[in-house]
Amino acid sequence: MTIIDTRTPDPKRLVSGATGDWEIVIGMEVHAQVTSNAKLFSGASTEFGAAPNANVSLVDAAMPGMLPVINEECVKQAIRTGLGLKAEINHRSVFDRKNYFYPDLPQGYQISQYKQPIVGEGKVTVSVGPDRQGNFEDIEIGIERLHLEQDAGKSMHDQHPTMSFVDLNRSGVALMEIVSKPDLRSADEAKAYLTKLRSILRYLGTCDGNMDEGSMRADVNVSVRKPGGEFGTRCEIKNVNSIRFVGQAIEYEARRQIALIEDGGKVDQETRLFDPGKGETRSMRSKEEAHDYRYFPDPDLLPLEFDQAYVDALAGDLPELPDEKKARFVGLGLSAYDASVLVSEKAIAGYYEKVAAGRDGKAAANWVINDLLGALNKSGKDIETTPVSPDQLGAIVDLIKEGTISGKIAKDLFEIVWNEGGDPRRLVEERGLKQVTDTGAIEKAVDEIIAANPDKVEQAKAKPTLAGWFVGQVMKATGGKANPQAVNALVKAKLGIEE
Repeated sequence: MTIIDTRTPDPKRLVSGATGDWEIVIGMEVHAQVTSNAKLFSGASTEFGAAPNANVSLVDAAMPGMLPVINEECVKQAIRTGLGLKAEINHRSVFDRKNYFYPDLPQGYQISQYKQPIVGEGKVTVSVGPDRQGNFEDIEIGIERLHLEQDAGKSMHDQHPTMSFVDLNRSGVALMEIVSKPDLRSADEAKAYLTKLRSILRYLGTCDGNMDEGSMRADVNVSVRKPGGEFGTRCEIKNVNSIRFVGQAIEYEARRQIALIEDGGKVDQETRLFDPGKGETRSMRSKEEAHDYRYFPDPDLLPLEFDQAYVDALAGDLPELPDEKKARFVGLGLSAYDASVLVSEKAIAGYYEKVAAGRDGKAAANWVINDLLGALNKSGKDIETTPVSPDQLGAIVDLIKEGTISGKIAKDLFEIVWNEGGDPRRLVEERGLKQVTDTGAIEKAVDEIIAANPDKVEQAKAKPTLAGWFVGQVMKATGGKANPQAVNALVKAKLGIEE
């Protein structure tokens, strides 16, 4: 296969070495566990967290005479994913045997796809940033292929002092291996790509993306070269199970390779592991090539074939994906940044749309992004465990728009709802949180603040922007309940400052 370099060197992404600048070239192979109740070639459960070897059929255990039978739902999920990646769907694909031997691979081979995968070339657009000016850059990352394969089991080396145990619950679980082109040029790009890919899979419902459970993991290929030069020798970092670790692994590995070359050495093509504790990669084994696996078509499985009508039916049921949802949000008046934050997770987008329904979209976005997501991040919760429902947050937005409460009171009300729950409207009534709109009461507070600060009055007359100090003092004196617009107007009138 000929690999074409589709990107020109970007000075912003070059890495400095002792002999000048270097360019990092990154490709990624993401293994995403297919969302399905049964495994790829058997009816065994895919439930996570079951007791060891509880979800194992005779096929998964490679008992003699057991034949694989394709799970159609896994095929549909692969096609849906391909459509979400704007990729070519191949109407005919072939399952191959990939031969290697390991204790947690009962058959002695993995059923995978090699030369004829179910999904061909596609693309993913990712936003990288912000830079120092707060800007984001959209870049397009090519997808080389997506193929279906079965997962291996799990070897456990920490259960006994002298023996290793094998859990075959994961054996035979359907995986989609999504292979990118070598279009990534920095750790930040790689993290943005993996984040976007996970988001697309979650929107589609084809993989839950839970990297901590092993249902999504990445093999990261890293090489370095002089800007615009030929591709260097790559090393593959296996089974990285965190987006943050992917970034750390790339940065360490790139520096290691640059230092090695600049010291007169050469990079050996090999497979490496990332040690999160030490923040470094270490050699695992020499890198295998395709011929080492002795691929050949699986004799127990016929070629997988379907027509365009089958694909069209699946395409018709696809949900709105992140890029389309972002464009719609921007069309409603949100900034590109706000829209990007809101569509980053399907659950966040869904929450926002409930809050924004029938309300000002920008105001709803500000409360979801700044207040709700800020509180969730601080507390370690996520959108699915938030103590403030969309209806509650929507009611707070309504109370502000109606003039019932001020912005400051709204912040206090949010804290009460977060900690205690309850209906925001009822809380405002019961706790006397209504905004003071009586101009007589507000005027009295303004007069008192002005009378107590004659020196500030003279300063404000000379420099009108200091009127804001008086507004702040009045709001403080009224416990934030005074109508801010009324306070501002009265302060300026009393000080003789023209609007």
